[in-house]
Amino acid sequence: MLGNAHFYNRTIRKVVVGFGTLFNDIQLIRYTRDMATEVERFKVPLSYGAKEKYLTRLASDPDLTKSIAITVPRISFDMVGMSYDSSRKGVTTNRNFSLGTNNSSLKSQYGPIPYNFDFNLSVYVRNTEDGAQIMEQILPFFTPDFTVTMDFIPGMDQKYDMPIILNSVSTTTDYEGDMMSTRLILWDLTFTAKAFIWPPVKTSEMITTSTANTYLNFANSANGDIITSNTFTQNSIISSVQTRPSPNTAGPDDEFGFAETITYF
Repeated sequence: MLGNAHFYNRTIRKVVVGFGTLFNDIQLIRYTRDMATEVERFKVPLSYGAKEKYLTRLASDPDLTKSIAITVPRISFDMVGMSYDSSRKGVTTNRNFSLGTNNSSLKSQYGPIPYNFDFNLSVYVRNTEDGAQIMEQILPFFTPDFTVTMDFIPGMDQKYDMPIILNSVSTTTDYEGDMMSTRLILWDLTFTAKAFIWPPVKTSEMITTSTANTYLNFANSANGDIITSNTFTQNSIISSVQTRPSPNTAGPDDEFGFAETITYF
């Protein structure tokens, strides 16, 4: 598109994975009635998908007696939208640079485009105690944002902080039959991740040697005589200065000097 070759930085995928990783290690511990002895401990499953899909599967088996891959408690999340964030727009002509393979080439990339990614996170539990315990492992870390450091473009050696903002928290209880029979308790959280989308990476050869040539240009002398030469012709090279880093293997981030070679003709 727009004259560029195909590229895929997996930016959006990395935003989704980075968001989900925050919630993939939540544990739930159940105790005896007096809260003195631990009965069981397990990791709360995390899946990507819309809330409606999980509600449909739970509704088809409210007692969770079928051999299906979903049980409660459970957490699901999905990305529900994205929008351009003009408040974080930078200078579009700025570029990042990085060395290529064996320091023989230079990679460049224009600045990223700021986008806000909207996420929904749903927690499914069968009792109030489980929901409260899971929520207490999430809410204290968002004040109202939590910052994650992301390596969006590994080859460019640039890491960016991605704030994730907690926008709202709500809970609903779904009943089956009379009001005394609790079927499912849901906690719904909405988030906004302030991330970026990157343009393609360009690769070019790195300049390690510069050459400055001096040319002979015949001109009139002060007394009006024409300067002539039996050796050189008009615009002949009379000297050449070649400059290169010292040592020759130095990279852009190394400490180095310069070596000059002057040749006279």
